[in-house]
Amino acid sequence: QVQLVESGGGLVQPGESLTLSCVASGRLFVIYKMGWYRQAPGKEREVVARISLGGSTDYADSVKGRFTISRDGAKNTVFLQMNSLRPEDTAVYYCWHISYGPVEHWGQGTQVTVSS
Repeated sequence: QVQLVESGGGLVQPGESLTLSCVASGRLFVIYKMGWYRQAPGKEREVVARISLGGSTDYADSVKGRFTISRDGAKNTVFLQMNSLRPEDTAVYYCWHISYGPVEHWGQGTQVTVSS
């Protein structure tokens, strides 16, 4: 069984920063891609950022230039550095990865609230 555990969410003011972390554990196979999705109230879940085994990244247009995704492959950990946060970034952020199979796994989610 695979578990993804997120940490780092919270309440911040507009313009501030947060860093999310996600650790994968359990019966892990090769993880091809890791990333972050988010879901705001009343909206569908959307991709925020993803990073491949080779290190290539892709970002939602709304976060380009503000968010940075990185991974520590040896520790099966993915990070999301979020700068210049805006109220519209408020959402539950979910860690995700796709591994050999292919099989997708999701974390439980961590709340990020941006408000003055």
